[in-house]
Amino acid sequence: MRVGEKTYRTIWEKDDVVQIIDQRHLPHKFVIETLSTLNEVAVAIKEMHVRGAPLIGVTAAYGLYLAAVEAKGKADFDNYMQKASETLIATRPTAINLKWAVERVLNSVSEELNVDLKIKTALETARTIAGEDVNMCLNIGEYGCKLIEEISKNKNRETVNILTHCNAGWLAAVDYGTATAPIYLAHSKGIKLHVWVDMTGPRNQGARLTAWELGNEGVPHTVIADNTGGHLMQHGLVDMVIVGSDRTAINGDVANKIGTYLKALAAKDNNIPFYVALPSSTIDWDITDGIKEIPVEMRPPDEVRYTEGLCEGEIKRVLVPPQDSPAVNFAFDVTPARLVTALITERGICKADKTSILELFPGLGK
Repeated sequence: MRVGEKTYRTIWEKDDVVQIIDQRHLPHKFVIETLSTLNEVAVAIKEMHVRGAPLIGVTAAYGLYLAAVEAKGKADFDNYMQKASETLIATRPTAINLKWAVERVLNSVSEELNVDLKIKTALETARTIAGEDVNMCLNIGEYGCKLIEEISKNKNRETVNILTHCNAGWLAAVDYGTATAPIYLAHSKGIKLHVWVDMTGPRNQGARLTAWELGNEGVPHTVIADNTGGHLMQHGLVDMVIVGSDRTAINGDVANKIGTYLKALAAKDNNIPFYVALPSSTIDWDITDGIKEIPVEMRPPDEVRYTEGLCEGEIKRVLVPPQDSPAVNFAFDVTPARLVTALITERGICKADKTSILELFPGLGK
């Protein structure tokens, strides 16, 4: 996608190392970070230099490749790789793509007997996962674009107002994004649209990242406070909601950034379609009840207590509540399937229930 006059993906290889866009500095600084060790990748994921379920998975896959390079000089290659996989999986507990990608690389490596072939296979598998992610997001965009086109047609080609939460854009994937992919494709087709961008506290991924993305692509958008969505819906200013997912249970329950559940409730109350865009790598085939079983990450409370922004040309961190006030930081919530209009996947659109998901992805569920 576009950054100024250039196009980028969120992760790429260069001279036997991995490079990423360090998202902590956006939108005010564009910083490229080089990752050359397993530990650097683990820190980048845990401390959110990269974030978003699909991108976390791809980054972890490349991290296991770097671990394989490190393991070449170790006495027990396989044991080192197993411990490396455990290190990566432990960095973020909610996004299932992380575990899925790590296990996929680990399994492919285990099939090779020669260490050099193991390293080569790790790299090839990471590249494959990255390429698949781009294709899945593009397919999600094509299916979701049809939904936007239908609303546009029903509105006599007037502007389609879309509300999104957090950042499920290309910064959360390798390219295109999940929730934003339909938006980008619709915009490229000349469909008139406008995006309401939730700020998405406490880290403000909407205001910082989604708004930056949309601005670079020339997509009309407006940043709003997280609690504004319901008001907009009541007054007919939202035609559809599209969000992403960090983990989706087989019954259709969806874990996404904290606050998503409230948007789904408001959409239901106002008869507004609520769509979740996700690749199949985000589906947890072992979880049948998302509300009870999906682990919700608890992040440091200082992410709630402090905020960052540009002040007099410098990025500064400021304390918001009283110094002694405690805070809690649930990173995600789970939206029950009954509130989800449909899931938009790389294979098509389906209802948020086990039967429909398995019909779309036969043989994958239990």
